[in-house]
Amino acid sequence: QVQLVVSGGGSVQAKGSLRLSCVVSGYGYSRYCVGWFRQAPGNEREGVGGISRDGGIYSYADSVKGRFTISRDAASNSVYLQMNSLKPEDTAMYYCAIVYCATMNVRYWGQGTQVTVSS
Repeated sequence: QVQLVVSGGGSVQAKGSLRLSCVVSGYGYSRYCVGWFRQAPGNEREGVGGISRDGGIYSYADSVKGRFTISRDAASNSVYLQMNSLKPEDTAMYYCAIVYCATMNVRYWGQGTQVTVSS
């Protein structure tokens, strides 16, 4: 059974940082690509960025370029989203997902974690 457990969300003031973790189980580390997504109230879910099997980065959303960094770690079978210089408009529910590497279409969703940025 494939599971993606997301943690690390919370409340932070603008210009602060958070690091989200996505721990994957039931799926071999070398097999998957991962995407990070977010959804703010009243908005559609949007892609934040993704990481390939070998650690290559798919392009980040323009709104987070230079502030967010995605990485992965084989030892913990995890993918991370480091978020710096957070802005109130980054407030959203954040999700990780195993995606098809060629298309970034989602195959398995993780549960979300709330990130709230206050001004």
